[in-house]
Amino acid sequence: MNKTEDLTFYSQRAIWIATFLGGPLAAGYLIRENFKAMGKPEKGNKALIIGIVATIVLFVGIFMIPDSVIDKIPPMLIPLTYLGIVYVIVERTQGTVLNQHKENDNAFFSWWRATGIGVVCLLIITASVVGYTFYEMSNPAYEQYDAEMVQFSENEAETLVFYDHLDTQPTSVLLSELNNTVLPKWKENISIIERTNQLPDLPSELVKQNEYLLKYAELRVEAFELLKKAILEDTDQYSDQISQLHFRIDDQLRKLN
Repeated sequence: MNKTEDLTFYSQRAIWIATFLGGPLAAGYLIRENFKAMGKPEKGNKALIIGIVATIVLFVGIFMIPDSVIDKIPPMLIPLTYLGIVYVIVERTQGTVLNQHKENDNAFFSWWRATGIGVVCLLIITASVVGYTFYEMSNPAYEQYDAEMVQFSENEAETLVFYDHLDTQPTSVLLSELNNTVLPKWKENISIIERTNQLPDLPSELVKQNEYLLKYAELRVEAFELLKKAILEDTDQYSDQISQLHFRIDDQLRKLN
């Protein structure tokens, strides 16, 4: 018996093509249209909501992943992942009906129609991402944060020249530089990070960056304090500890990059 003779569906392949172009949003829309044709609007609306939520979660997740991690992910991995998930969902929820519909040589919407819907969903997503980006960049916290980071960078550059002086300056000069410039500047950098953490509406990526920067600054203070102790005692017994601290500092710099 041909129960779906008068109905028109989107085929599994059409949904796959639209999803490739328009992501989970396109998948949710086309799955909803199929459910509506089957007389199951509640399931259709649920599918669309899931598609919208999945799209939001996908792009929020991508924005939150550090660039260093994103660069290591193969470009096709993310779309292939959600394409696979959509394929399984369609097969489990509509596969039997769609396969029987095809065996009965009933009508399906064209791939071109599905492609158009995928492109429309892509445009909606693109517009949303661009709008969100402009909104975020208009956040005054960015400008305030950048101004504070200028001082952080100046302090960093001013203090790291201390390492060039280790073999050229007398002990008294080194101790004076540590006490009057190096350690105060790095303690100021810690204060800068703590201050920027209090900025209203500080974006999440800057909050994460501050975690690394704070640890970095604290390690710098610890390393310079130990260098000061070694200079005062005129000993190299702290060399291994200092090397370990510098290794941890390099690790924090890699995270920041």
